[in-house]
Amino acid sequence: MTEKAILEYDGKKFEFPLVRGSENEVAFDVKTLRAATGGLTTIDPGFKNTGSCLSDITFLNGEKGILRYRGYSIEELAEKADFLEVAYLLIFGDLPNTDQLEKFHADIRKQSVVDDDIKKIIDAFPKSAHPMGVLSSLTSALTAFNPSSVNVNSDEAMYNAIVKILGKFPVLVAWSMRKKQGLPLDYGSSKLGYVENVLKMMFNQPNEDYVQNDIIVNALDKLLILHADHEQNCSTSTVRIVGSSHAGLFASLSAGISALWGPLHGGANQAVLEMLQAIKEDGGDTKKYMAKAKDKNDPFRLMGFGHRVYKNFDPRAKIIKVAADEVLSDLGVNDPILDIAKGLEQEALNDPYFVERKLYPNVDFYSGIIYQAMGIPVEMFTVMFALGRLPGWIAQWKEMRFRKEPIGRPRQIYTGENLRAFVEIEKR
Repeated sequence: MTEKAILEYDGKKFEFPLVRGSENEVAFDVKTLRAATGGLTTIDPGFKNTGSCLSDITFLNGEKGILRYRGYSIEELAEKADFLEVAYLLIFGDLPNTDQLEKFHADIRKQSVVDDDIKKIIDAFPKSAHPMGVLSSLTSALTAFNPSSVNVNSDEAMYNAIVKILGKFPVLVAWSMRKKQGLPLDYGSSKLGYVENVLKMMFNQPNEDYVQNDIIVNALDKLLILHADHEQNCSTSTVRIVGSSHAGLFASLSAGISALWGPLHGGANQAVLEMLQAIKEDGGDTKKYMAKAKDKNDPFRLMGFGHRVYKNFDPRAKIIKVAADEVLSDLGVNDPILDIAKGLEQEALNDPYFVERKLYPNVDFYSGIIYQAMGIPVEMFTVMFALGRLPGWIAQWKEMRFRKEPIGRPRQIYTGENLRAFVEIEKR
């Protein structure tokens, strides 16, 4: 028997089916609401209570602090898998076997060279350009070098498009940083793993031999896994809604990058470091700023604590805190900003005000600390987030196209002027 919900409006009752997910989430199916009621619609600013799609990719329970990709817990994936395995899982639905993973990596390596004319586009940007703006533009520019649309009905065409962007995107990430720093653009090495090569392309100096640090590689691998997907967030929803118009994969990803750029989304880890810098410049008194954070009348906002979705704890933060401690210990970084971060962390974990409200350090807090210790510039933090989120965006775009979802077209409630007569300009 189909479960139903009853809506009573204007003396009439209307029945709507309920949709129940595999984790027992329940939703009202209101797609026939306007037709059934003669024009009634819903209003939900920010879509906080609106399910835009059915999806098999990521399960998130913010109340219980649960995050799973395709049914696998984030804790187990971060411990046992590498980033490319997780990317394959998200995009294709299952963890790869050895042969599948080796082929996936080999095919990505073959696509890791971008057209040389891309360098001309980079040269046109001033050094003052934000790397996220550069990355979004370069990703969009890839469309010009790959003008044919992806045939979503062809598994081969979809696979080729996927490995192409996975191969070229790390190059664009590294180049956006090197452009900012005035360093020669580097292609890395086909002999290295995916994450190892990202680091080499970013940090290789033209007059030095590149030395790999396994602890940093492991930490970045975990960070990318933890950021790989997060259900229907702002940037993911953007990728899906742009793609719903049948815009191409690269164009949809470019739109997602722009959405991620905002300080309320991917820019949050950059905001954390900027906050720490401000505290340092004001003397570094963490107790003073914790008091300011608790004062409702103070405009100061403590960045990197609590989460919009997780109402208990951010499961990703527990994992990355361990990696942060390992990186700081191995590198022996002596940075007053990192000392301030540790001070804020300890204050929050022991302060009843924060504990009672479950305002724990989140993944943005720890990822900023790790990137700072690695020597990644603050303005590159969101770019690194985009690198991690790339597989999730691809998976969500692919799912949306395969399910032939209709073009996204939200409704609104008009609150403007009623019909007015036009007034000639000389009478205004």
